[in-house]
Amino acid sequence: MSIIERALAKAKQQDRAAVEDAEGLAHQPQAPMPEDGAPAGVRESTAPPPDSSAPGVVGAGLPANVGPTDAAFAGKPAPTEGGPGSTLSAPPVGTGLAREADDSSSFAPAPPGGSGLVREDSVPVCKALVQAPEGASPAPASVQAAEPEPRSAIAPDARPATAAPPLLRVEDLRCAFDVSKPFLNRLLEREPRRWLKAVDGVSFDIPRGQTFALVGESGCGKSTVARLIVGLYEPSAGRIVFDGHDLARVTRSAERQKLRRRFQMIFQDPYASLNPRWRVERIIAEPIRVFGLERDAAKNRARVAELLTQVGMAPADGTKYPHEFSGGQRQRICIARALANRPEFLVCDEPTSALDVSVQAQILNLMRDLQDALGLTYLFISHDLAVVRHMANRVGVMYLGRIAEVADSRTLFARPRHPYTRMLLATIPSLAMRGQRADLVRGEVPNPITPPSGCSFHPRCALANERCRREAPLLRELGGGQQVACHAVEEQRDHE
Repeated sequence: MSIIERALAKAKQQDRAAVEDAEGLAHQPQAPMPEDGAPAGVRESTAPPPDSSAPGVVGAGLPANVGPTDAAFAGKPAPTEGGPGSTLSAPPVGTGLAREADDSSSFAPAPPGGSGLVREDSVPVCKALVQAPEGASPAPASVQAAEPEPRSAIAPDARPATAAPPLLRVEDLRCAFDVSKPFLNRLLEREPRRWLKAVDGVSFDIPRGQTFALVGESGCGKSTVARLIVGLYEPSAGRIVFDGHDLARVTRSAERQKLRRRFQMIFQDPYASLNPRWRVERIIAEPIRVFGLERDAAKNRARVAELLTQVGMAPADGTKYPHEFSGGQRQRICIARALANRPEFLVCDEPTSALDVSVQAQILNLMRDLQDALGLTYLFISHDLAVVRHMANRVGVMYLGRIAEVADSRTLFARPRHPYTRMLLATIPSLAMRGQRADLVRGEVPNPITPPSGCSFHPRCALANERCRREAPLLRELGGGQQVACHAVEEQRDHE
């Protein structure tokens, strides 16, 4: 065996050992990630995107240059799993994730509770994993039929009791992406694998008919959470439960199709998510065709005309192309398309950020009216805190992939507790806050590939101490439905 062959074999052995070490930490909520390891279930994600021209796929009928994340979520059935080790579709091409053909001979053992071997480079990033809590005591006979609660990054006292189950429940959701250099580059430069933890233990509930907003700076993982919920990405770990159904456990295509019909997504850029080669009536009718809701052409046209009227446009606009409309009108078309299959839940990924202020007000009022009339439930993602205050019942503040604070909208804006929430509110122009922003707003968002140890906000926090630098805080209940992940608040140092 030559020197080069021995070096290659040694490098592959080190990679396998790093992945095996990381596999055992995938379901530990606050365990630090090894420098050269990866969460369990995480695989490289440079496989080509799904065929967008196939029926039942996100953005069906879109041209090749329109990515699936900008396409209409016209009813994509989630990939069917064939059992442990089955492959799933990868995130969109162009995310900068490297594929390593040289690692094709290496295998990683299945995570605890699984079976068989999973090929490292055969499964894309964000393979869904579900694991029951270790050491759990047997449930009483009266509740043996209930689903087991997985371990979560939320403290045991952080889940308020609710009278009715929420429409959507997200539990300890995680997603990481492999951003390593190609295998040969890492071998020559003696660099380990690198993993970007886009979402790291996010949990929240959305009651039926209400709006839950996610806010935070760019790069904190808000849009990734949205794409995980609608199925554009697959989670590395955690659960997404929609109306009592764990999406990872629904494997039959017919059941998934029936479940997917009940929620839709409104994307940030209205022009990028519309097919420029299709007329508006065909764009709006696409979800109806994909889900097989109506076969008669005349009834389809009548439904499209009804949707256009519902969003404040004329039925005659269905014969036009997207480029013939303004930005606000295009966003109305996107909303009409999202409503075509009569969903119950809408994921709104910054639906007004590309619009001017006057048009923003029209779109927001339209969404509020539709929610009241149709009983819709929203996950609303935005940078604009004034918009969030107008739209949301509850607000979750995200920072570097984690939830920092969750509270009712009025409580959050009146009595914010987390230092990061106070910093965000300090950026809102106000005469009462003159001269205080220089003290409250400081530093930049850290690199998510190499996040700080302990609390990820401690490099920018004026209340940080040694515990903050060493230990990551848990999300704890403060009373009144307010939850905060902060050692300073827990130790009552935030009033000093």
